[in-house]
Amino acid sequence: MLIKDDNIDKGKAFDWGRTSADYAKYRDIYPKEFYDKIVARGLCTKGQKVLDIGTGTGVLPRNLYDYGASWTAADISNEQIEQAKILSVGKNIEYLVSATEDLRFPDGIFDVITACQCFWYFKHETTAPKFFKMLKNGGRILVLYMAWLPFEDKIAGASENLVLKYSPNWSGARETIHPIQIPEIYSKYFELVHHEEYPLKVHFTRETWNGRLKACRGIGASLSKEEISEWEKEHKKLLEEIAPEEFDILHYAAMAELKRKEL
Repeated sequence: MLIKDDNIDKGKAFDWGRTSADYAKYRDIYPKEFYDKIVARGLCTKGQKVLDIGTGTGVLPRNLYDYGASWTAADISNEQIEQAKILSVGKNIEYLVSATEDLRFPDGIFDVITACQCFWYFKHETTAPKFFKMLKNGGRILVLYMAWLPFEDKIAGASENLVLKYSPNWSGARETIHPIQIPEIYSKYFELVHHEEYPLKVHFTRETWNGRLKACRGIGASLSKEEISEWEKEHKKLLEEIAPEEFDILHYAAMAELKRKEL
């Protein structure tokens, strides 16, 4: 599904379905520490019913599945959901294709709503009251994010510059460590009870780092096949020049936990 938002990439259209195969192969990269932080907050564990929105290929519910929560997961892209189903064989995860704004569930059905790498895509005037209704009393929204740090990591910075050469309006670049920004509308329905930002290293090979970059919005989801091919040739050559066969990339991760208010 083609998405166009003037606040993202200066309105350049993108479609996650075009890069779903690479997304499935190369973007399941969150280290154990990322998941440990979630469980340490008492979230996504046994006895809880969790809705993962913007699930992509189901990375979050698949990796947290063994902690015992009951998972429902939704994404706007049919291709992403198809990959999620393939990768989740043997796991009882309910997947559905839907824009977050169009989700329909009974009131008070979920303990937790998770949003990983996707929160900025939503129409928050619609989603904030919708999440409030879908959550139980005391329910939580958990917003999650992880990004490489191009100013601190040489390989990440060089790769990012090459993405910007082909996709100069890509707004996912130039990240620094900072708290997740929660739109003001949420303060009417939720209280921010916890936020945390921390550095972490993620291990890659040249192949998997190339795949990770190719599966980003600025390349695989928005460029033509010809442009992607040219970018990939340049990127592989760049990695041969500046990177060993295996290496760590410095990232930071962030979480924001919102508690449902009693109105």
